[in-house]
Amino acid sequence: MARTASALHILVKHKELADDIMTKLKKGAKFDVLAKQHSSCPSGKKGGSLGEFKQGQMVPPFDKVCFSGELITPHLVKTKFGWHVVKVLYRT
Repeated sequence: MARTASALHILVKHKELADDIMTKLKKGAKFDVLAKQHSSCPSGKKGGSLGEFKQGQMVPPFDKVCFSGELITPHLVKTKFGWHVVKVLYRT
């Protein structure tokens, strides 16, 4: 059976902005509000929600964090699309 995960993410072009978003999250900012303000991904309109997806569906660096990174803790991931602030909600 395929493993699945659910995650939120914020996609930005520049590491400086991604670092700033990470700092704001650590200070208690709401992920969905920051996603709506900053994410260049269409999922930003939904608070960054990617819903549930199968292992292997996302680009490798993103997939790795979603299936092996700590849950709930925001992670910074660089892919060919830019910088992602990723929050993994759960995985099976």
